[in-house]
Amino acid sequence: MTPKRDGADWLARARRWARAIKTDVVALYLAARDPRVPLAAKLVAGLVAAYALSPIDLIPDMIPVLGYLDDLLIVPLGILLAVRLIPSDVMADLRVKARERAERPVSRLAAAAIVILWILGFALVVRMMVPNGT
Repeated sequence: MTPKRDGADWLARARRWARAIKTDVVALYLAARDPRVPLAAKLVAGLVAAYALSPIDLIPDMIPVLGYLDDLLIVPLGILLAVRLIPSDVMADLRVKARERAERPVSRLAAAAIVILWILGFALVVRMMVPNGT
């Protein structure tokens, strides 16, 4: 194969992977509400979906390297764990339902939790930098 062909193949594989990730995130969102899914899997699926669907990242993308770490490692690893906890027939059904959905849900609760974590982290840094009032 020619180098250009290899590049096109890689890009096509990356696009398929990205679509699969998006479908699985929505499927996990649905899994967190599905009575066929065991409780532990619901908790993991709910946390992963909430974080992935949050409009705010825990680590902003503008931070070099670390900003994309959650998108490239944390979310896919969370998806893998959650998918393993969900029975395969149920996950297959949820993937079909996820593909049929016209819109992607948004997790405002997760966004609020991330903002609270940022505020607490900022307060902790300020507390560590300000000397005691003695």
